[in-house]
Amino acid sequence: METGLERPLQTPYMATTLDICSTYYQSPLGLLRIGGTDTYISEISFIDHLDETSPKDPDLQGPATPIVIQCIEQLIQYFQGQRREFDFPINQEGTPFQNLVWNELTGIPFGKTISYIELSRRIGDTKTIRAAASANGKNNIAIVVPCHRVIGSNRDLVGYAGGLWRKKWLLDHENKVRWGVQTLF
Repeated sequence: METGLERPLQTPYMATTLDICSTYYQSPLGLLRIGGTDTYISEISFIDHLDETSPKDPDLQGPATPIVIQCIEQLIQYFQGQRREFDFPINQEGTPFQNLVWNELTGIPFGKTISYIELSRRIGDTKTIRAAASANGKNNIAIVVPCHRVIGSNRDLVGYAGGLWRKKWLLDHENKVRWGVQTLF
């Protein structure tokens, strides 16, 4: 039985521009656009609607790089509860401060959360809480750079570019995988 987790979405929505290859993967949370080069992943983002800028011409279709294929395979394993960490190379352009924040996000353990104030404390200055939250929101590599693991100080789910329902789903998924799902039947 196919669950949609087995393979990337097979559509003509694949394009290569410069050296970035982008393709789409239909995840349990909806469509993900995955972009990367021969050496790293630079984007994993939730797509709610394909727009007129999305390539629709099959002639623009290019082969996915081995890194993009590896990324999709690891995302499938993550969604199936078989993977807690990702080991493909990533790279996203940002300021030195944004890169500091994104690097700190990758240190949040699977199934754990921290607050925005704790994030700013970990990067060395609690006065940077708003800047840290802004950098968190500019993360272009969803799930792998786990910005969903940052929550409000009062444990509220706040701020997620993919939508709060996705943030809740990701946190619930990680908790189920980490602690095991217990059922009566």
